Amino acid sequence: MSSMNVDLTPELEELLDSKLKTGRYSSAAEIVREALRLLEQRDEIFAVRKEEFREKIDEGWRAAKGKELIDGDEVFDRIDAELEDLERSSPE
Repeated sequence: MSSMNVDLTPELEELLDSKLKTGRYSSAAEIVREALRLLEQRDEIFAVRKEEFREKIDEGWRAAKGKELIDGDEVFDRIDAELEDLERSSPE
């Protein structure tokens, strides 16, 4: 395994130290590896969600061209509900 030096802000260094003190992690490297795995998972989720949004936009364009329009307030209500679901399901 290769070695790498990384400069951290004081806040991130404090966070890393606090994670080490919990005893859940045995080293700073283990914490960084876990953080990078989580970052990769988040990026994958965002990629899937981005594709889902693109599909919904395409569906909306097809519906609009076919005169199958939905009231704007209803659309915004749906968007608000989806955003609330995302907020509830995201880890804090």
